[in-house]
Amino acid sequence: MKILHTADWHLGKRLDRFSRMEEQISVMNEIVEIANEQNVDLVLIAGDLFDNFNPSTEAVELFYKTLKRLSHKGKRPVIAISGNHDSPSFIDAPDPLARECGIILIGYPKAKISPFALEDFKISKSAAGFLELELKEHSFPVRLLHTPYANEIRLKEYFGENKEAELNNILEKHWKETADEFCDENGINLLITHLYMNKKGAPLLDEPEGEKPLKIGNADLVFSDIIPDQIQYTALGHLHGFKNIGTEERPVVYSSSPLCYSFSEAGHTKYVSIINTEPNQPVSYERIALKNGKPLVRKTFQSVETAVEWLNENQNSLVELTLESETYLKAEERKLLYQSHNGIVYLIPKVKNLETDTNSLSDINLNQDIQTLFRDYFKAKNGGQDANEDLINLFNEILNP
Repeated sequence: MKILHTADWHLGKRLDRFSRMEEQISVMNEIVEIANEQNVDLVLIAGDLFDNFNPSTEAVELFYKTLKRLSHKGKRPVIAISGNHDSPSFIDAPDPLARECGIILIGYPKAKISPFALEDFKISKSAAGFLELELKEHSFPVRLLHTPYANEIRLKEYFGENKEAELNNILEKHWKETADEFCDENGINLLITHLYMNKKGAPLLDEPEGEKPLKIGNADLVFSDIIPDQIQYTALGHLHGFKNIGTEERPVVYSSSPLCYSFSEAGHTKYVSIINTEPNQPVSYERIALKNGKPLVRKTFQSVETAVEWLNENQNSLVELTLESETYLKAEERKLLYQSHNGIVYLIPKVKNLETDTNSLSDINLNQDIQTLFRDYFKAKNGGQDANEDLINLFNEILNP
């Protein structure tokens, strides 16, 4: 059996003032094409389907259209769980209609999915946080333990009051009891979850820049060693880089986001994971690189001229641009930079600190005219850097409105 694992779509996400919708449409098309080219039997989407609890109409439309295409007119089961950016009730809402298209949406932890049957597959068993699928083309079932993201209130509601001390123990107990009851060697056994998970004793993995953090201290840190032995592959969401924190025999995989969503991800390649599996055997998986979407680039230049030259040659990118210079950027220089490239997200002027004699500015003659005093004050506050003429002209405008 062949399975596609993806996560962290963040549909509707913006980068500062820049919409990413056009790129998201392209990369959703690419994921559908990969699913079809690879002839996958099942699709898993491990949370953060949208970027916020109230997604735009455009984002919702893209989500539903993509799921419908991935389901191949109900022939291929698609299972999506909510992440920390998603409203679980919003994710659950269309489930009765979605299942008619072969789509299973799971918003809450320990959800019990009502069994149903379509022409090409059916849910044959269901329990809290578990479902079993039987596919027409395969003689063995797929068992899936599912745990969407839950905030502190929902964790206490679903897993008990002492959440901070007991999260690992409670999840381990729930997953083990479920796996012991339903997951034998005669089927494929999987886990899908949207949690901050790490290997015990390993360095902590960085959460995505600008994202809502899941790990507050160690209260929300879940260790991969609590995954039941029966589980052959764990499909994770939340971290935006592709990483296997498990072993080659029992992968525990963050599949990555489909696009770079912050400049901390600049230069990263994004992937989907394609899993090949059969009962009672170690899985194999490969990551397939996603090619659509604009690259995010962090660049630093010493001169406006060099920056403009690079910007003109790299138009299809979103840029965080740092300008290091001896003086502050003039208005006409800023204008030239923005005219050279319509994808400058952040422009960061950085004035080099000049070495000065710390005693040279210690005494200020208060009998000087106000403009000279301002120049001396500015120089003292900015490491010996002189105010440029634009700043002096602005100061004069304030003095003489």
